[in-house]
Amino acid sequence: MPSIIAEPLREAIQRRRTFAIISHPDAGKTTLTEKLLLFAGAIHQAGMVKGKRLRRQATSDWMEIERKRGISVTSTVLQFEYGGCHVNLLDTPGHEDFSEDTYRTLTAADSAVMLIDAARGIEAQTLKLFQVCRQRQMPIFTFINKWDRDGLSPFALLQEIESVLGLNVYPVHWPLGMGGDFRGLYDRLRRSWEPYPQGPLTDQPPPDQAFEDELQLLEEAGEPFDALAVARGELTPVFFGSAMVDFGVRSFLDHFLAMAPPPGSRDSDHGPQLPEQENFSGFIFKIQANMNPAHRDRVAFLRVVSGRFQRAMTVRHVRLQRTIVLSQPQQVFAQDRTLLETAYPGDIIGLFDPGYFRIGDTLSAHHLLSYKPLPQFPPEQFVEVLITDTAKYKAFHKGLDQLSEEGAVQIFRSVNRTEDIILGFVGRLQFDVFEYRMQNEYGVSLGKTFLPYQYARWLSVDSPDSVQLGHGSRLVRDREQRLVALLPDEFTLRWLAEKNPDLVWHPTSNRNAPD
Repeated sequence: MPSIIAEPLREAIQRRRTFAIISHPDAGKTTLTEKLLLFAGAIHQAGMVKGKRLRRQATSDWMEIERKRGISVTSTVLQFEYGGCHVNLLDTPGHEDFSEDTYRTLTAADSAVMLIDAARGIEAQTLKLFQVCRQRQMPIFTFINKWDRDGLSPFALLQEIESVLGLNVYPVHWPLGMGGDFRGLYDRLRRSWEPYPQGPLTDQPPPDQAFEDELQLLEEAGEPFDALAVARGELTPVFFGSAMVDFGVRSFLDHFLAMAPPPGSRDSDHGPQLPEQENFSGFIFKIQANMNPAHRDRVAFLRVVSGRFQRAMTVRHVRLQRTIVLSQPQQVFAQDRTLLETAYPGDIIGLFDPGYFRIGDTLSAHHLLSYKPLPQFPPEQFVEVLITDTAKYKAFHKGLDQLSEEGAVQIFRSVNRTEDIILGFVGRLQFDVFEYRMQNEYGVSLGKTFLPYQYARWLSVDSPDSVQLGHGSRLVRDREQRLVALLPDEFTLRWLAEKNPDLVWHPTSNRNAPD
């Protein structure tokens, strides 16, 4: 995998496309990702998800537990060249238990591909992730997958996108038939026909009056294509196809790279930072421990926001208020890494992390600007853990520290019993992966007790004596020694809010954020 060659800054920015794929589990995200890499020549054989025993290893799923379970549970970065563009594909977990990792990764993207199962339409996790994209006014490109199977009608799917998501739609592709009757796709922008391989292989759509009437209806009553509306996140171009059988994917990729925006500005405490500005700056959006288990390393993923990055350059670590030299930057492709000489806005850099970095940190070459804090989300499940082998005490705490710093878990300690360690997660699968990693990466087995709490609320005071807490709740402190209440249900939350009218109960650790 060659390193990026230095090029003029403006030209490099215009070539960059940085995006993520959002979807509900089992919509086909891993399969689509693999096919995009295949068409770009980044891999030679796509890993197909067919089941635990029959499944070949997917390139984008590098963690051992991902290969065993056939799911994506951590975000990875996949970089490749295609059609004159340098593409940064942020591959995110599809399972809802890992939504926090996905949310953070979306902050590093400039656009998103929304993948929808043709038979299921918009599902819960897709809606949640779309709402995160909507908050940032990100351009959304929709790919309706599994069209080689029976599902909802194209008009029903378009209507659902409009009514549920509040997006205007422009179908770039229009399908003739579906499932066993699928005959091909008409490209409305190119005015070209792509026949389905199992149907009539013709240069024009087969005669079909209903199909012609549908195309006429789209032209007369549908939304016109508006590139500015796409850039504002108001209009989504819609594509149809099947990632599993490689149909419609290449056409989608060509259109997407032509329509998707290059890197844009980012808000900071010094105002918007434009990518064309000469001074390098960027932010850490992800930390991953043990990407190479043989070396027990730790990598911080940095999104370049402005200027040109060069290896061995000196930058300012804003939070630590110290100068550091970035001597071993890496270009990342899943678990594979290559020494990087140069990078540009939109690029993702892997930085060796000796313990300097935290999620949300800003690095800057010449001034102390800070980018906005990344979104944080409250845990919904809690587990008290203890070490079963005291000889593993050091490894136990090393694992806790590293996995919490990469955002895999939140750590709390009881106010009155500081030796009690309570872990917070979004969902049960997230804990299962944490437990697996503690065992396989740190050699630590855990004793565990699941606790009956559903809510964590950060309090606007630091003294436990200022809080009236009822039966069934618990006061703890997070890693920054901030006071947190763990609560069993929404009724208790409302009751305690009434009993403590002078307190503010923050749903995240950012107590300066609005409730």
